[in-house]
Amino acid sequence: MDIQGVPKIGISSVVHSKHIDPNSIDVVDNDIALFDTESVTSLYNGPSKLEVVSIGLCLEGSTRFNISLREFELIPGRMVIALPNQIIEHRQFSANFRGIFFAVSKNLLESLPKVGNVLSFFFFLKDYPCFDLNLHEQEMIKEYHAFIRKRLRNKEDMYRREVVMGLMQGFFFELCNIFNSYAPDSSAVVKSKSRKEYIFERFYESLIQSYQSERSVKFYADQLCLTPKHLSGVVKEISGKTVGEWIDELVILEAKALLNSSSMNIQEIADRLNFANQSFFGKYFKHYTGMSPKEMVNDYGSDNGRFSSLGPAFYRTPERTRLNVSGVISK
Repeated sequence: MDIQGVPKIGISSVVHSKHIDPNSIDVVDNDIALFDTESVTSLYNGPSKLEVVSIGLCLEGSTRFNISLREFELIPGRMVIALPNQIIEHRQFSANFRGIFFAVSKNLLESLPKVGNVLSFFFFLKDYPCFDLNLHEQEMIKEYHAFIRKRLRNKEDMYRREVVMGLMQGFFFELCNIFNSYAPDSSAVVKSKSRKEYIFERFYESLIQSYQSERSVKFYADQLCLTPKHLSGVVKEISGKTVGEWIDELVILEAKALLNSSSMNIQEIADRLNFANQSFFGKYFKHYTGMSPKEMVNDYGSDNGRFSSLGPAFYRTPERTRLNVSGVISK
């Protein structure tokens, strides 16, 4: 990794990757890519920042991977949904691992009627990205993947793109159904965006663009032509976190990813994240993590679990949905 930081993965980078046979990926413009096991094992070599919504279903074997530096495991019947701007890193694949994958641009998702309005998806999937599916749900995912790939390969079809877009909209509504059945208390109700939801999304988009250099509430309020107090109130109401907490979360995540995988030294990382000096960066980092940057590097190198502790999860039971520590939603 060079001084540019964590590399980004979008549809175009998937298609043009020198590590992947282009015949193993089916795409529509810069909006949709469907691929399988061989492609994904070649694609994620080291931490990468997603520019797409990535959906995967494990068919056989297993793989361990990090999403935003929290470790998860895919086993047969388990689905993962990773969001744009999350940092993903595959840690280990079993020899017999097989899976199917969808990658969809954020722009396309937002353009699909009603689907792009499901803000609760964002908050829930950010913490709980993995789902254990029943046999009917698994078959539904596989059928959509196979049929969409078949339509994508019919390049003589004049309305190929329109047909695929319709199928993708149906696929995402099916995902909404799965989401609602696993998390009824945080249901993905399809509705129009409120003014406050719109402000939060604009704030988050601005944050993603600028968090490496800007850490003041006033900066983001100015971008939206709001007062800092108004922006702070809206963000807290919609997300449950303050503007400052959102900023710090992304800065610390980026710092951890760079310390984890980068050839950059601590001073270069401090410069990359716009800290006045290495000392100030070290104090900021330790305040939020309880460790110095150097201790974090040593801790990760020892593989003792500080970076690989499994995230929280839900298990769906006949009686209720309940919290578990494995990072997976299951029955």
